[in-house]
Amino acid sequence: MSGFLTNTGVISAVSVTFKMAFSSTAIASVLGIILGMLLERASFPGKRLVVRLNRTLMGVPPVVVGLVVYMLTMRKGPLGMFELLFTVKGMVLAQVLIITPVICGMTYTSLVSKAPAIRVFAKTMGADYFQTQCLIMRELKNELYFAVVTGFGRAISEVGAVMLVGGNIKGHTRTMTTAISLLKSQGIFTEGIVLGVILLVMAFILQSLADFFRREERENDNI
Repeated sequence: MSGFLTNTGVISAVSVTFKMAFSSTAIASVLGIILGMLLERASFPGKRLVVRLNRTLMGVPPVVVGLVVYMLTMRKGPLGMFELLFTVKGMVLAQVLIITPVICGMTYTSLVSKAPAIRVFAKTMGADYFQTQCLIMRELKNELYFAVVTGFGRAISEVGAVMLVGGNIKGHTRTMTTAISLLKSQGIFTEGIVLGVILLVMAFILQSLADFFRREERENDNI
């Protein structure tokens, strides 16, 4: 088993998994939070339809997104010139399309319930637009943090889209989840379970670190 854990294929799968998950979550977080804030503030005909569409996309099957990205990035597709198919960049693109609606929807829901009251308070204190936005972000940082963590959890656990777009190429686009899927198809359950446990432990460690830094920030704010 120790040989399996030090296998270059396993190390590569771990590296690709977190490179893809961090990159896609970072991009989707920026896009999702900005879009969520714009959607909450905007007033236009069809807004309810847009909100409903975003909520639909929050639950879209990842394999559908993977198929769409595959067709877009294939050699004869509109994005074929960028050669994104069967690359980590292509996988990140698919993940961003999956995660952004999730973060956008969660951000929008939090803003709708709390932002109006915060704006009223900011107005009474004479805050300008920029100060008001900063106050909203500060007051909703826990909700935004939860949205980002949810997006990261979805990125790190995805199989269908990354399998289609990445091709599950050993040493290049194979992630821990696609490796587990491959091991299962080969009947190698023990090593698949080990990879699953490693994935859970790493996700737990990252979550614990994030909670630690948030706790430190709250304590500093109370000083």
